Amino acid sequence: MAIQGNLLVTGCAGFIGYHLAEHLLRVGQAVVGIDNLNDYYDPALKRARLDRLTRNPAFNFQKVDLADRAGMEQLFERHCFEIVVHLAAQAGVRYSLHNPRAYADSNLEGFLNVLEGCRHTACKHLLFASSSSVYGANTKMPFSVHDNVDHPVSLYAATKKANELLAHSYSHLYRLPATGVRLFTVYGPWYRPDMALYLFADAISKGQPISLFNNGNMRRDFTYVDDVVEAIVRLIGHVPQGDPAWSGDHPDPGSSRAPWRIYNVGNNKPEELMHVVELLEQGLGRKAEKTLLPMQPGDVLETFADVTDLAREIGFRPQTRIEDGIAKFVAWYRDYHKV
Repeated sequence: MAIQGNLLVTGCAGFIGYHLAEHLLRVGQAVVGIDNLNDYYDPALKRARLDRLTRNPAFNFQKVDLADRAGMEQLFERHCFEIVVHLAAQAGVRYSLHNPRAYADSNLEGFLNVLEGCRHTACKHLLFASSSSVYGANTKMPFSVHDNVDHPVSLYAATKKANELLAHSYSHLYRLPATGVRLFTVYGPWYRPDMALYLFADAISKGQPISLFNNGNMRRDFTYVDDVVEAIVRLIGHVPQGDPAWSGDHPDPGSSRAPWRIYNVGNNKPEELMHVVELLEQGLGRKAEKTLLPMQPGDVLETFADVTDLAREIGFRPQTRIEDGIAKFVAWYRDYHKV
């Protein structure tokens, strides 16, 4: 992949942003990365990721908060990015139940600042992270981008749906090419410590109980981070043109006449949560002490990605087996924590 102009990765010290920036640098692509290094989870992990990226002279890091309108305007005016991959956000379903304003600041105002930066500097392609959480109360499986997603069950999900709508309005009004990727339970080395797999690994290794909601009867479409990165890299060059056959009489929620498109990025194979716990137990060499709890507000029972469009249009289907992905995560966890 060769980008002639500048390329921005927002959230470069985050889990997925770090892996994407590392991949791009490895294949010879210069990267500008921004992050605010907030303390939603341990900033030391973010700094450790960032330290690895800054070893490469082709990486340019700038500490900027998405909600800092003046700072974002200066960033875009200075660099005039050809490609923007927007992965920064306030994450976490449960955190949104108690800290809603953090989501308004980062996921709404912050995303608007990204859109405005792209519009005023003639960005050629904006790729942004949405989430499987937008499917909310939907129960038809597998989840398809061609189904309506109008019933989010958490504020986090609502802000991600809002991002898709805001991006569409800019694509329609200003012809800004925009691609949204609905990510399904991404995991792997350098994982976020607020996520279930990390929390489980931490508790198991310390002999502490793990909390399994809905008594552990949940299924997730766990997607290995390298597969997500590969999908995003391929989509960078797959710029949406708009579908001239799109009809307002029978509107397709996943596409548009505007240069805007939505894709699912998931493993297309839901896993039983209990099976994943067993794999962690095997990797860590310890049995988990399980605390069974009722369903939590904002959670859904199952996620399952229909990735037909992704496979057809960019020739890629995520395929890392859960057994292999968990083994790689556990190996990193043991090394990072000296377990």
